[in-house]
Amino acid sequence: MIQLRRSGERGHADHGWLNTFHTFSFADYFDEGFMGFRALRVINEDWVKPGMGFGAHGHRDMEIITYVLEGELAHKDSMGNGSSIKPGEVQRMSAGTGVRHSEFNHSKKDWVHLFQIWLLPEREGITPSYEQKTFTDSDKQGRLRLIASPDSRDGSVKINQDTSVYAAVLSKGDKVEHKFQANRYGWLQVAKGEVLLNGEKLTAGDGAAISKEDSVQIAASDAQRSELILFDLA
Repeated sequence: MIQLRRSGERGHADHGWLNTFHTFSFADYFDEGFMGFRALRVINEDWVKPGMGFGAHGHRDMEIITYVLEGELAHKDSMGNGSSIKPGEVQRMSAGTGVRHSEFNHSKKDWVHLFQIWLLPEREGITPSYEQKTFTDSDKQGRLRLIASPDSRDGSVKINQDTSVYAAVLSKGDKVEHKFQANRYGWLQVAKGEVLLNGEKLTAGDGAAISKEDSVQIAASDAQRSELILFDLA
């Protein structure tokens, strides 16, 4: 079974400095039908204005993944980390017992476009930690590249949850298949372009909950470059 979550159905807030869309209930947006999916709690698609950003704020007991599509986002946190996140880079922060962090767009002219993803951890009270790795377009071209997993396999960042996260870049003619083990679920989020999920067209911002499917086929639907994130969830 595949349940579509169209881009235009998402929650939306335009704060001037931040234009944000919420796939699931978040902040002032509440939809009891979309409180999350399995361990997946938040998928926010954000555009951050030049010279603006998120001030220091705290989180606890959450696995947070930042996936930048365009621009460059500066990160600082109470663990002493300071970094810059660019397209192709994946940042993982386990908030655990508590961490404070901030993100800022230092560009004077370019907006930052990103996905911020939250997953519930396998348990509370984990020691906070941070990790960042690069996955280039060539790593993801025409294939599902593992970017996050509970065991760091294949060079992915480690998350404290039984979830595997894949990213792919598809061009005309590209097609990928993902097989689910028994009692596993999926969520597909289209980041750019458009794809066909088992023949159903999804465009940028669309998502899909996948339940009781042995496998899914994802294909580029036209000559436009497409980018997607696929979650394999317990």
